[in-house]
Amino acid sequence: MNSLRTRAIVLRRTNYGEADRILQLLTPSGKRSVMAKGVRREKSRLAGGIELFAICDVVINEGKGDLGILTSARLIQFYRHIMEDYDRMQFGYTVIKLVSKASEMVDEPEWYDILSEVLMALDVVTIPIELAQTWFYLHYAAAMGHELSLYHDVDGQKLEADAHYRYDESEQGFRRTENGELGAEHIKLLRLIATRPIKTLAQIGGLSGILGDCFIVARQHAAV
Repeated sequence: MNSLRTRAIVLRRTNYGEADRILQLLTPSGKRSVMAKGVRREKSRLAGGIELFAICDVVINEGKGDLGILTSARLIQFYRHIMEDYDRMQFGYTVIKLVSKASEMVDEPEWYDILSEVLMALDVVTIPIELAQTWFYLHYAAAMGHELSLYHDVDGQKLEADAHYRYDESEQGFRRTENGELGAEHIKLLRLIATRPIKTLAQIGGLSGILGDCFIVARQHAAV
């Protein structure tokens, strides 16, 4: 019987029968559905290794059809601090829901990297939640195939440092306007968020004055 050992993030847990549970897992190679037999029994060795908001090491054996059989599971990293903050927890659930749905439409290995990066950031209380949210929405949009243009406006002109812009939802890009609330600092930060890990971005000072505007742009562009 073939088996696969991989890292995984639990997307969904559904009780099945008297003691089993069907799990939807996100792995570096895509989404997998598995049966965790007997996991709801008190002495199950699998139960402690399939927590939400965690990176797990799992072994999956072949089952019937596309449903694998989970034979081993242990926690590599449990992001427990997410559960201690209501806003972080709710956004964590939102990210899991969006990634789960998106990975059915666009089967990209990077979904695992995106989800694991955001869970890590939400677990670190010194990282502003708006930074994690902005990072997620920009990368979510890019993975869905409509990356935000951070070098040209909706008319195809290069973004200029001394100009002002607003985000045009209908055109899904920046439109130059004299009274626009977005300037060079916003564009610079969005470019960094699109290309740098969250922990690196968290070391940049002076974000509080512009991060809120960047978050609004990212969420509008992600259209969620």
